[in-house]
Parts: sequence; structure tokens; C-alpha cells
Amino acid sequence: QVQLVESGGGLVQAGGSLRLSCAASGRTFSTLTMGWFRQAPGKEREFVAAISGSSLNTYYAESVNGRFTISRDNAKNTVYLQMNSLKAEDTAVYYCAADRSVGGTRRQAEEYDYWGQGTQVTISS
Repeated sequence: QVQLVESGGGLVQAGGSLRLSCAASGRTFSTLTMGWFRQAPGKEREFVAAISGSSLNTYYAESVNGRFTISRDNAKNTVYLQMNSLKAEDTAVYYCAADRSVGGTRRQAEEYDYWGQGTQVTISS
């Protein structure tokens, strides 16, 4: 079992930055692929970014590529999402997720086994 707790959400102006954190416990963190997803009101949950256990591979949605950076610190069992140049359309609840398996697209919510409770990110225009 893996427990995930997100933090770092808040209200910022368009063009600003936020860094989300997700602390994991309960399983060897370095074996997990970690992902960030988001869900805006009235919309489906969508993939944002993912990172392999070794940090060797990272994956980004086209909408955030070049603005967001995913990273992890296996010594701290934590994954981060640095969000820069934020836009109003980035407003959503952001979820951290963990995938036990090897392989897969890393972009589908169905591939992830564990989820955090979410943290609200609101961008004012």
C-alpha cells in the first residue's frame, strides 16, 4: 500500500509560479513511476506529467511542456511539480499518482494504482 499526500497548491496570478509536492509512504518509492494529473470543474481528469523511478525518463502533456517540470527526490520519498508561466486554464485540482508496474504509456489514469487526495491550484487572470 502507498499513501500519497500533496501540498503546495494555492491561488496565484497568471504568469506566476507554484511548486507542488507529493510525499509518499508505504512502499519503496524508487520503484514507483510517479505522475501528476489534474481535473478542472466539469472536465475529465487529464495527464500532466510523469517521471520514472530513476528520474531517467520524464513525460509531459503538450499543454504544459516547457512550463512545468517534474522531479523527484528518492531520499525524501517526494515528487515535485514546478509550474511556471501559469495560465488561467491551469486552474484545477492536481493529483499525485503512483504506478507499480513497469511499462505502459504513463499517460493514462487507469495505469496508476495509488492516488493522493488532490490539491487545488487556482490561477487568476
